[in-house]
Amino acid sequence: MSCARRLKQTEFTAELPTRSSGNRAWIYGITVAAALSTIFFFVGRYTALQQAETFRSTIKSIAVLPFENLSRDSDNAYFADGVQDEIRTNLTRIADLRVISRTSVRQYKSGVARDLRDIGHQLGVANVLEGSVQRSGNRVRVNAQLVEASTHRQLWGRTYDRDLADVFAIQSQIAIAIADALHAKLSPNEKSEIERPATNDITAFDLFTRAKNLISKSDLKEDILQAIDLLNQAVARDPSFLQGYCELAGAHDLLYFFGLDHTPARLALADAAVEAASRLRPDAGETHVARAENLYHGHLDYDGALAELKVARQTLPNDPQISLLIGLIQRRQGHWEESIRTFERAADLDPRNIAVLQNIAANYATLGRYAEQQVCLHRVLALEPNDTSTKVVLAEVDFQWRANTQPLHQMIDSVRATSPAALPIIANWWLVCALAERDATAAKDALITVGENPINLGNDFFCNRLVVEALIARMAKDDDKARSVFTAARAEQEKIVQAQPDFGPAWSVLGLIDAALGRKEEALREGRHAVELLPVEKDAVRGPAVIKYLAITAAWAGDKDIACQQLATLARPPSPITYGQLKLMPFWDPLRGDPRFEQIVASVAPK
Repeated sequence: MSCARRLKQTEFTAELPTRSSGNRAWIYGITVAAALSTIFFFVGRYTALQQAETFRSTIKSIAVLPFENLSRDSDNAYFADGVQDEIRTNLTRIADLRVISRTSVRQYKSGVARDLRDIGHQLGVANVLEGSVQRSGNRVRVNAQLVEASTHRQLWGRTYDRDLADVFAIQSQIAIAIADALHAKLSPNEKSEIERPATNDITAFDLFTRAKNLISKSDLKEDILQAIDLLNQAVARDPSFLQGYCELAGAHDLLYFFGLDHTPARLALADAAVEAASRLRPDAGETHVARAENLYHGHLDYDGALAELKVARQTLPNDPQISLLIGLIQRRQGHWEESIRTFERAADLDPRNIAVLQNIAANYATLGRYAEQQVCLHRVLALEPNDTSTKVVLAEVDFQWRANTQPLHQMIDSVRATSPAALPIIANWWLVCALAERDATAAKDALITVGENPINLGNDFFCNRLVVEALIARMAKDDDKARSVFTAARAEQEKIVQAQPDFGPAWSVLGLIDAALGRKEEALREGRHAVELLPVEKDAVRGPAVIKYLAITAAWAGDKDIACQQLATLARPPSPITYGQLKLMPFWDPLRGDPRFEQIVASVAPK
């Protein structure tokens, strides 16, 4: 999953009161018929008001579709994307408009026939903006037309043929013209923000656009590092490029948060980029979002991050990233139900962003509500029928819920037969399935397919590759090789811990390795240290996960008492353990037959 999608790695509206409970005393004593007619009257009146409000909000709704690149140089496709996205960004500042996110519109590629009526229906908008960009030397031609989706009637249109340096003014003028065409109220502050260009440096703008696209499409460390290099070049060319610093801070934060480079030096780079943005424009919405991401990803300061997002929403009312971030933070705080509701609200502005729905599905999985998880995953597939990872996750539900690997195994076989190029995307699930089925050959093949990508153990845990290799050797009864590989894994993991001394998951993995090597005291100390670094109160996702790995560490070290004690604290949802994991995964083999362990397994079995 890409880092941007995990956020990528976000609000609240008050819940409507239940009318029947508030009027129970009044209803009592009248006839059933009168009660029903009264209820139907109020419900009908409420529904009519709701539909009227929805109609009013839909009229002032818009999706900015990808602009066609008419330039001879294909590299200018990035430039066309940048122009389109900057116009959309300007429109998101207008509170009186409802603007669909870039994630939901980027699939409607330019240069191909597009059914605007169907697009409007899919996105829930009344209007769409289409356009094209042609860049040649120092000239640029931008064509844009605002179209009523249901009728294909053009509401506004214009062609701009100017010097390349004027492209930033063009973007602002188009946004203001659209607001006028849709009769959207435009406050003086909104107008001022729209008229302020992100940068006046074309090259810096190009570099920024390339980096932003790279981050949104990949979670590989090397790709994020490449994006960081592009962003550094952009802000070096234009030291006043606020959005460049904000994007740069976010990229550093992602590397730090997901353990790809959880070092003090990486966090310092993120902090420095946020400080640079704060010096430029401390009150800008983008600055508040960057601060929020930094507080959340870098410092686990959830309350501080939420306060920043509350301020950011005032100037970025249509930014779904704000709602997505809030939902992610609520999950880390352990507010799982509230997080689901917030994700659903994020989906309103980003209706075709499958990452939002995947986050909802992940919440349901942690809560043990597998039927609802399946419903949510089917929603994803209704939007993206060929999304391989979602198909595999849907097949995996039976493994986690009922300890049945057959659907997952069949899905992986199907991908191997029909879409071998997609195997690296699902390699982690293939590895899990092979381990659960004790198939050492398949596990080796899956590990080869993973390649240099991180091995995700779940709950943001990225495991040392050698640990899995050693586990496979142990499963194949090759104890000498297992010990040799675990020894090599320890040397590698020790370097990781030294570089990331405050990262709990890194200590958890070191504890597992020491347990496998018979270093019981060191293993338990390292596992406990991981829990101290990342308690549940600090992180409701990773906190329980480090407890889970402490339980595995204790089991491998031969201390069944500690293993069962720790595991018992995770027996009720929300929990990182499942019936399928406990029943089938080799991690738990040392505990099998122990009555305490078997009782825990029975307690999480499907009822």
